[in-house]
Amino acid sequence: MEQQASLEPTQESDPSSRSSEDPSGNYNPETNDDSDFPIAVRKGVRSCTKHPIYTFVSYEGLSPKFKTFVANLDNIQVPNNIQEALGSPEWKSAVYEEIHALEKNGTWEISELPAGKRPVGCKWIFIVKYNEDGSVNRFKVRLVAKGFTQSYGIDYEETFAPVAKLNTVRVLLSLAANLDWPLHQLDVFFFL
Repeated sequence: MEQQASLEPTQESDPSSRSSEDPSGNYNPETNDDSDFPIAVRKGVRSCTKHPIYTFVSYEGLSPKFKTFVANLDNIQVPNNIQEALGSPEWKSAVYEEIHALEKNGTWEISELPAGKRPVGCKWIFIVKYNEDGSVNRFKVRLVAKGFTQSYGIDYEETFAPVAKLNTVRVLLSLAANLDWPLHQLDVFFFL
């Protein structure tokens, strides 16, 4: 006996004709199967396959020193805003240190806002600097301007920032290596 495939359409061949209502007319999310809909039409919660992270990430190959370093990274909470930072003595002293450095350098002067101009906002950035052994070197705080809120020709005209070219830095490092010059690193904000 030969079997023939039925080419007749099923009762719900058009996905848009499906209804998520039960016979009583109420919405039933369990019967709402929209997997045949295009992504642009489907809305709501997407399901995805759950892959436990432990099947992909392993600490087995790490040295004990590095394991300790990684474990200590989560011990220090980095604040999300200035209010949280002022609640911690370490971050509070770092904030005051940054403000003192900005005032000492003459970074700003308080003045009246010109008519028709809008002020540029600022944001505090918090970073923990670590030593090679994983211990905390220092709590670093920066106050940065939100320059992306400015429009050229409206809020500012020309700007100039002295920057060294990468090739110049390479030449200096090459000279230092060939002539056995000592190299030192410094944080510029203390010395301006």
